[in-house]
Amino acid sequence: MREHHQKLPAAGPEREALRQKGQFWTPAWVAEAMVAYVVGGGASTVFDPAVGVGAFLRATKSISEAIDRNLEFRGTEIDPDVLEQAKGAGLGPRALAGVQIRDFVRDPPCTALAAIAGNPPYIRHHRLSRELKRELRGLAVNLIGAPLDGRAGLHVYFLLRALRLLAADGRLAFVMPADTCEGVFAPVLWQWITREYRLEVVVTFVPEASPFPGVDTNPVILMIRRAKPQDSFLWVRCDKGDSWELRDWLLRGCQEPPGPSVSVQRRAISEGLATGLSRAPSEVGETGAVLGDFASVMRGIATGANDFFLLRRSEAEALQIPDEFLVPAIGRTRDVPGDRADTATIAALEKAGRPTLLFCPDGRPLERFPPSVRAYLQEGERLGLPQRALISTRRPWYKMERRAVPPILFAYLGRRNARFIRNLAGVVPSTGFLCVYPRQEDPEFLRQLWEVLSQPQTVANLALVGKSYGSGAIKVEPRALERLPLPPCALDEVGLSAPPKSKQMQLIDGD
Repeated sequence: MREHHQKLPAAGPEREALRQKGQFWTPAWVAEAMVAYVVGGGASTVFDPAVGVGAFLRATKSISEAIDRNLEFRGTEIDPDVLEQAKGAGLGPRALAGVQIRDFVRDPPCTALAAIAGNPPYIRHHRLSRELKRELRGLAVNLIGAPLDGRAGLHVYFLLRALRLLAADGRLAFVMPADTCEGVFAPVLWQWITREYRLEVVVTFVPEASPFPGVDTNPVILMIRRAKPQDSFLWVRCDKGDSWELRDWLLRGCQEPPGPSVSVQRRAISEGLATGLSRAPSEVGETGAVLGDFASVMRGIATGANDFFLLRRSEAEALQIPDEFLVPAIGRTRDVPGDRADTATIAALEKAGRPTLLFCPDGRPLERFPPSVRAYLQEGERLGLPQRALISTRRPWYKMERRAVPPILFAYLGRRNARFIRNLAGVVPSTGFLCVYPRQEDPEFLRQLWEVLSQPQTVANLALVGKSYGSGAIKVEPRALERLPLPPCALDEVGLSAPPKSKQMQLIDGD
């Protein structure tokens, strides 16, 4: 049986369980391509750190027949129930004899491995416990000599552990989400990898060819060898799914043209790291103007409990919260369907029963608040809010972050609808938005900047700096948005030139 398709639940507890475990199975046309690469150096045993239902075991059998060479399979899997599914899918005890129930990251094999192929569990950082994050941070220091940013998911640590286990001239092929190349932790990670290993191939997929349709991630395949680093790598784009051209090209040692559904180009490591390994080569010059020349960017307010701190006007009136503790606010990107937030937007939200006010207590002792505010904060304590992860870091727990009203908002979590929004309503946003603060307060400067940001080419350039997810969705961090290239023609059209950066607006954050 060549294919083993995973039927994905659309929503509900079953879908949430998949996200919690990061279990999304690899299709045969991808798994066989990866095995073809890792055994290309002559290895006789393929190791999979997260066996799951056995996609790479099947791929190993198929490639063994294709190259007429006996290949063994070994691996680890932490979830016994998943191995039972593998048996139910036709893999008997003999086929799985080389698989151990074992935590690959925390309890790795003791021997070096010549060929590692796998799809590690995609478990994002916010699904990891604080204790596990602390342990993983120490693991990174031990493995590469430096900690990674806390936003690195568990899949990144699978990659670190596997690379450290590679034998001399050994090969690794991992399916990874694009955030491995684009996240805030990526520079430290890739400086180490490209210094210690040879990055040989990066395989990407157009959205229509994604091996994981319906999954909110943008996958890439990283093919890395434990050999002397080189200054270039092969960047591959698959334009069609369920195509065996990638596998066949790798079986031929990447020496011949792969076929019409797969394109290949050689790129410099330095350019790939600067642009993003999951992104096509950038045609934007390094000396061009970027948003950070004209504005600073800050994330929206993280309340830790939007259902408590974001209030409808009717709620605030019923609770008798004084106006001094309320700030006009916007809670989610779909609350602003267009590119402007104005009084009509707020009126429509209030009519629809959406929250438009941020409850914004300061840091005074509880007993010094007016009785109505004190009563509401006591209700928050009864609900257990002080024990929530983010809120527990605040002193006192109810002291809300502060933001100056941003003239421009950036909605970065919408699916295929990332956009800049002119904030005419004077609201502060939640974390679904970024706050864009022009470096000059002159109204004409703001008008010119807004015109540039409204240009389709400016929005298209977001793909050069954002983290990409499934179906074309992107997420852009504040510092990355400041690196957004602005089209020279748009700047020339409005007569905008970069202001001195010393004129940056003073922001309020927490005090």
